[in-house]
Amino acid sequence: MSVDFLNWQILKCLQENARMTNAEIGRRVGVSSPAVAERIKKLEDAEIIQSYSTIVSPLKLGYQLKAIITLRAFMGMLKPFLEKVKTYDEVVNCYRITGNENIVMEVVLKNQTHLEQFIDQLIVYGETKTQIVLSHVVKYNAVKPPK
Repeated sequence: MSVDFLNWQILKCLQENARMTNAEIGRRVGVSSPAVAERIKKLEDAEIIQSYSTIVSPLKLGYQLKAIITLRAFMGMLKPFLEKVKTYDEVVNCYRITGNENIVMEVVLKNQTHLEQFIDQLIVYGETKTQIVLSHVVKYNAVKPPK
């Protein structure tokens, strides 16, 4: 599917606010609400739009810490870890990466004790490195057209 300028404008609106109405998107990009709906449906069918989500505040939900944890898996432990990581409630994002480490995770934790307990679960699978997140510098930046 070709993503033309108008599709990019629609994607920009939805990335700003996924609950924006088709009528509002249409006003912003200069087309009718039905035209917006049709384009969104095509973007969904092409799996360019993969899902809609709600962003919540971990802090307001009782999580005092956010951390980035990398894992260098022990020999033979990567595949078991790739299955196990899906079960951890603390993990909000997880990536398999290149380099010395195999995995990078973004986790939310109640406190320092929770962090220690979580790391204790991970060290069965490999060596970890942990960085505490101090602040969020770029939040949910929209995907833009390639240059």
